[in-house]
Amino acid sequence: MAEWRALPLLFSGDASADAARIVAFEHGAAVPFESFRRQVLAWRCRFRREAGTRVALHAESSLSFAAALFGAWHAGKIVTLPGDVLPDTLERLRTVVDAFAGDLPDGLQPDFAHGDAGDDVLRPLDLRSTRLVIYTSGSSGEPAAVEKRLHQLDSEIASLESRFGVAIDGATIHGTVSHQHIYGLLFRVLWPLAAGRPFAAQRLAYPEQIAATLDAQPSVLVSSPAHLKRLSTTIDWRAMKPGLRAVFSSGGPLPPEASASVHRLWGVVPVEVFGSTETGGIASRQGSTQAWSPLRGVDWRIDGETLAVRSAHLPDAQWFVSADRAVAVEQGFVLVGRADRIVKIEERRISLTAIERGLQASPLVHEARTLLLTGERTVVAAVCRLTHEGRDLLASAGKRVLVQKLRDILAGSIDAIALPRRWRFVETLPVDTQGKVTEARLAVLFKPLLPRPDWQSRTANTVSLNLDVDAELAVFDGHFPITPVLPGVALLDWAIRLGREAFALQRQFARMDVLKFQLLVRPGTRLNLQLDWQENHGALAFRYTSELGAHASGRVLFTALPVAAEELVP
Repeated sequence: MAEWRALPLLFSGDASADAARIVAFEHGAAVPFESFRRQVLAWRCRFRREAGTRVALHAESSLSFAAALFGAWHAGKIVTLPGDVLPDTLERLRTVVDAFAGDLPDGLQPDFAHGDAGDDVLRPLDLRSTRLVIYTSGSSGEPAAVEKRLHQLDSEIASLESRFGVAIDGATIHGTVSHQHIYGLLFRVLWPLAAGRPFAAQRLAYPEQIAATLDAQPSVLVSSPAHLKRLSTTIDWRAMKPGLRAVFSSGGPLPPEASASVHRLWGVVPVEVFGSTETGGIASRQGSTQAWSPLRGVDWRIDGETLAVRSAHLPDAQWFVSADRAVAVEQGFVLVGRADRIVKIEERRISLTAIERGLQASPLVHEARTLLLTGERTVVAAVCRLTHEGRDLLASAGKRVLVQKLRDILAGSIDAIALPRRWRFVETLPVDTQGKVTEARLAVLFKPLLPRPDWQSRTANTVSLNLDVDAELAVFDGHFPITPVLPGVALLDWAIRLGREAFALQRQFARMDVLKFQLLVRPGTRLNLQLDWQENHGALAFRYTSELGAHASGRVLFTALPVAAEELVP
């Protein structure tokens, strides 16, 4: 086992014994502990000359970041870690900190010329007064400052070492996640420093970099679902497999298929770690279908449906009620969704409330609701009730222009990944029987109205196509929920829609003729639809069949549109 050293005592003890120990690898070169200690002294020297107690720190290199962090702490500073370096973020920071450091604009730099200034002793840090501030999204969507004292961080990494230390002893720590956030800070910087394991200073941003960097030497990868879901089978991973001791994932649930892919390509099953900036680490699991097992020293309980935790990772001994709904099982607990309006897209915490507030601040939107749609890609969807100005813009310029205008309005305050990709504009927001706007009612607006047509044959006047009737179609909602049946009116609507598409019909519906419904259509049925356009009669004949027989048939009669109106038909 590596020699464990608590964070406050990182630089205490026999300096000569530590001097040659490798702390990090930067651009392929090994950095010994003595070199790292000199960097810390140079940063301490610079911070001591700076008035004020609060500094914001951002650095791309994990080694430079770690030296600056400990230099600031040893100079008595409270360090703030911005989650990004966007202009709006930096402007807010200027009002709450006294100086910028590292790679931030006009950031302070280490003073190597006077690094030790006759004093090269780094005394133990105080567990209570040594502090760090990390910004994260709160339930309101506004960036929230979460303060961490050194005793919380020290306790958490001791818990991680207790559970995982033996399995990764002797390995070098690599990562795809940033050390500017709590997960990367702990796993890529603080835990390796305390455990005496070297870490890589450069972050690995792409799968190709992972394959090119990791080799047969013992290694650990600290990653996230955003990266692990996108592993390519065309990359040659063979060189890294023999040395890979463990893969950690956090920031969101890892899909079972992604976990299986990592196991197949890399030979290890990822370890997922669950927690938040506010709570610190809570639990872990290996194999994404298993229950979460609490980390050492973490107490938990279910308050109603919500997970509550208590541990030394928190600022006090009180129970912290999270926004995660959970169910207790024999092996621990299972998460069943969020109780607040914070969702995660690509491991970024997104406030749906903040998006709605931004839309409603626009002169174009009177009321807005948002929700998360999952599928091949997870996106935010927005349902808006427009103002008079919004309705006028929609009528005069069209949906595309209105959507772009609303996205431009949000762009100044909302992360690009959170900008709504799906939109619906309604006269009234959908409500349930209690008069509440529910996510289920909103989701119906984004379900497909008809299946994707599989065109089989087409001529000038006849077409044949197949339709797979999926249970998720909007037309099934509320129509015999126990035993779903496709409404007959849906078959009629589909025939008209597909007939207009197939024959470019610029005509107005007149009436139905010889309409027959022979067999019920249930979810899972593959329908064949035959359409015949009878130009002389202005009639569209349709016939639905499946392997069960004939389901419905009839004719739709059309009349010619007035000349002025023809231009309005899409």
